[in-house]
Amino acid sequence: MNFYLLFKSLHLVAVISWMAGLLYLPRIFVYHSEATHESQKEIFKVMERKLYNYIMMPAMILSWLFGIALIHSLGFSIFFELWMQIKTVAVLILTHYHFYLGKHLRLFSSGENSKSSKFFRFINEIPTVLLIAIVFVVVFKPL
Repeated sequence: MNFYLLFKSLHLVAVISWMAGLLYLPRIFVYHSEATHESQKEIFKVMERKLYNYIMMPAMILSWLFGIALIHSLGFSIFFELWMQIKTVAVLILTHYHFYLGKHLRLFSSGENSKSSKFFRFINEIPTVLLIAIVFVVVFKPL
């Protein structure tokens, strides 16, 4: 069995799941920050919590685990290549963004959110930009 291709496939599935969450959670925050009825806010709290804890967190962990497995199968000397350095920085930023969304999840949960829907619309673009950068750098592998 070709473990490299297995790890690569599992890594891609995990990354797609993680990215879906990174793109959807801020959109839920937009709607939550615009909600006027307490019943709506409670529904958004449940959606946010379940998305973050049951989809995004496992997907992020699996993305990292299968990514590390891929690096191990290729050899750690791959870190000397520019494309891998750029990808690593972008993934670290995505990971930081993931936990930043977790902070906002806790603020919404406790009723302490002070950010506007416009703020969440703006930060919702961050993972898109990083995703584009990662895909291009992995496909084209600049020197």
